[in-house]
Amino acid sequence: MDPSILIVLAILAGTVLMLVLDVVRIDVVAIISMLALAWSGVLEPQEALSGFSSNAVVAMMAVMIMGRGVARTGLMDGFSRAVVKLAGAQQSKIVSLISVPVGLMSGLIQNIGAVALFLPGILDIARREKIAPSAMIMPIGFAAILGGTLSMVGSGPLILINDLLRGAELEPYGLLSVTPVGLVLLAAGIGYFVLFGRFVLPSTQTAGQCLTEQEKLVEALRLPHQIRHYRIPADSTLPGKTPEEAGVWGEHQLNILALSDDKHVEYAPWRETRFQAGQVLALMGDEDHSNRFAITFGLVREEKITGFTRLGDPGLAGFAEVIIPPRSTMIGQSVRKYSLRKRYAVEPVVLFSKGEEIRGDFSDHEVTSGDTFIVYGLWEKISELKENPDFVVATPYVAQQKTSSKALWAGVCFVVAIALALAGAPISITFLTGAIAMVLMRVLSIQDAYEAIDWKVVFLLAGLIPLGLAMQKTGTAVFLAEHVMGPIQGAHPVFILLSVAVLATAFSLLISNVGAIVVLAPLVMSMATIGNLNPRALALMAAVCAANSFILPTHQVNAMIMSVGGYRNADYFKAGIGLTLIFILLVVTVFYFFYL
Repeated sequence: MDPSILIVLAILAGTVLMLVLDVVRIDVVAIISMLALAWSGVLEPQEALSGFSSNAVVAMMAVMIMGRGVARTGLMDGFSRAVVKLAGAQQSKIVSLISVPVGLMSGLIQNIGAVALFLPGILDIARREKIAPSAMIMPIGFAAILGGTLSMVGSGPLILINDLLRGAELEPYGLLSVTPVGLVLLAAGIGYFVLFGRFVLPSTQTAGQCLTEQEKLVEALRLPHQIRHYRIPADSTLPGKTPEEAGVWGEHQLNILALSDDKHVEYAPWRETRFQAGQVLALMGDEDHSNRFAITFGLVREEKITGFTRLGDPGLAGFAEVIIPPRSTMIGQSVRKYSLRKRYAVEPVVLFSKGEEIRGDFSDHEVTSGDTFIVYGLWEKISELKENPDFVVATPYVAQQKTSSKALWAGVCFVVAIALALAGAPISITFLTGAIAMVLMRVLSIQDAYEAIDWKVVFLLAGLIPLGLAMQKTGTAVFLAEHVMGPIQGAHPVFILLSVAVLATAFSLLISNVGAIVVLAPLVMSMATIGNLNPRALALMAAVCAANSFILPTHQVNAMIMSVGGYRNADYFKAGIGLTLIFILLVVTVFYFFYL
């Protein structure tokens, strides 16, 4: 055996072992593997570092940037609201509703592009419905991988197999030749997570873990957090009164977060505001108090108020602890005199003063140094408080500055990039063009673009790509394939199909799926000829099975969602092993009965 093959096999075994044991971070494993190939002399330094200039890595960075641009503009907010409206808060329904469009889109564009397009919406739904992102992101990512088998342009191996068939003087497949098996696989993948998702997906909702800062604040201070909406009808007794005259804060122990006339929204209306018929109130407080207030003034409950969606979005609004420092000009004044609501459009909910907790109407309480207000409002308004030396905002938050005015440009950049990729241009060039176009259109700044890149994923891919190159360069891939395929020559067609499916799956986990099909296609076509099987069908099956990459996060999509979902290697194995077995069983069955 060639010594270089032994070296590559040793590095391959060590890499796989470290990935499975999860001893060090996966990107560190990839870097160690890359350096081992260089120091052993198997690859030249330029070859060992070639992963950093690969199309996959460049495309991945570009997709991350465009995903940030889509999220920044709120382009997918409408989609997420529609999904929640259809599915309610049922996690399984939400996953199935999102998986279908993601899978179908992945049949036309590269899977990482499909995931990037829908990921902002998925995270928005998880935040709105308080569902752990880890319970949603992996099923959606797997649906994108499975969707890549819906057409002959859905994934790299399927695009490449037609070229390999032409080279072997065999007829290439049509665009939708693989669609039947792709539909079966996508449906099975969605059904797998709908039925078994709660058992195989990581649970992050244990013992108060993963609570957001807002949830911790609400829980610790027993803050009211339910927002209810009421319309003021013409026959109500509320019009003409101010909040103070109506006893909103004192008698009814409620807080008015916003007031709308269906055209304009006034946040945290101040004490001199007078109610008018036809207006809608956004009230926060105990349900019994809200109902009593509504009955007293003859208000009508409204369930869905479009104008108030910002108030209920944790990325746009929430509670904040605001401390009064010693030099604040508010010391000695009251909320009424300082006009806190009028100046900053935030609603004070609770006041802590000299060890006393004050709720209700504390408009005339004289503020002293060290007093702490709990206010509710838009993060952009709370940011204004933070910039004022009169206040110290103690609550950490990330204000999502959604530039909706740039949503059109973000959408155009993304659609054009996808269209160029479908037209045949390299995905790395088209997506990088789309990313820089977003910067030029000021959808996001170049600094935002740099911050959008998850460098852990970049080093993971760049480090593992040279391993595939080394396997092909030294003949290790051919050596492994021949030794695995040799014993089953002349066996029943089912065993040949099963062996090809397992081998293609194993190769796609260890090297790139494109590299796997380049190595396997000539071998499986030769095996088909010897076994009197259809070489076109066997080659196509190998290309389909190159998408069966769920056990390790080495597929581009799995690498992309790893950080976002907070997954470990063991999470992929737990969720992916069952789907991998189902994948192999279905592919072998469908190809045996319908393609051979």
